[in-house]
Amino acid sequence: MKFHILSIITFLMVALVATNAALPPQLYWKSKLPTTSMPKAITNLLHPVPDWKEETATSVDVGNGGVNVGVEKGYQGSGTDVNVGGGDGGVNVNTGPKGKPVHVGVGYYSPFVYNYAARETQLHDDPNVALFLMEKELHYGKKLNVKFSKTSNDDATFLPRKVADSIPFSSNKVNDILSKFSVKPDSEKAQIMKNTINECEEPSIRGEEKRCVTSLESMVDFSTSKLGNNVEAVSTEVNKENDVLQQYTIAPGVKKLGENKAVVCHKQSYPYAVFYCHKSETTKAYSVPLEGVNGSRVKAVAVCHTDTSQWNPKHLAFQLLKVQPGTVPVCHFLPQDHLLFVPK
Repeated sequence: MKFHILSIITFLMVALVATNAALPPQLYWKSKLPTTSMPKAITNLLHPVPDWKEETATSVDVGNGGVNVGVEKGYQGSGTDVNVGGGDGGVNVNTGPKGKPVHVGVGYYSPFVYNYAARETQLHDDPNVALFLMEKELHYGKKLNVKFSKTSNDDATFLPRKVADSIPFSSNKVNDILSKFSVKPDSEKAQIMKNTINECEEPSIRGEEKRCVTSLESMVDFSTSKLGNNVEAVSTEVNKENDVLQQYTIAPGVKKLGENKAVVCHKQSYPYAVFYCHKSETTKAYSVPLEGVNGSRVKAVAVCHTDTSQWNPKHLAFQLLKVQPGTVPVCHFLPQDHLLFVPK
């Protein structure tokens, strides 16, 4: 579901010399992960870092009337004014890199959340279906039919943590959230936002540690708290965008990225960037080069779960692969806007 864009978010960062000044997300990443390159799935969701200037202002505007966060000259970080409203009933957050988001119908649950049973329609309509496969298929020469479209609204970019933390994100506050974003409670947009919040509040399965993060800074904090600061961060990269299912062949160079410990972050459908991040110790990860029949090349990230015994028996993966929980490793390629963190 695409959340329509009505205005551009711009923000200038507070000077480094300012008291209590927060680092912009890009610099926060570098401060916490100095040896880790930022993958494309992250850079696509960020705003440029302006030159540092003393006594500058921070301004974030979302929609007609939007989310206005004032950090004026002399501001010492004592408070944040957030006003969300206006617009024409849409959910309005800054444009980032533009593309063609994939529509997934209301009522679908993310196949990357293991508690849910797949609906019959999801088996046919969910574009993520083609991403699931068996570990034994990850070898040179294997032909696979896959679709590597982005799976959620890629207009939804990261907000600075102070702004994101100022906006409610809870099922107890859902009416307030919808009101702030001028979303009608009975609309499809509202249902998608509710689904995302509900998925984030679902309890973890045994062996999983999870958190939904609403800013890049929070993602970095969660990942480093589970894996430390010496990590590799990767995402699937496609050199030629296409929105059709096509045949790919695995090229030479399949490489194991990590085993046992990993944090995977899945982008959710929401007005701004929200990721469902979870850590598992029963995971293998691979870098898989793919060549498409249309000439496209993909540097895909595949995640294999070696213990699926706690998953819902009617999970999408089991129905597609015709296997039972806990019997064989279940793998999936990561969509382009999802991330993998593994220890180096």
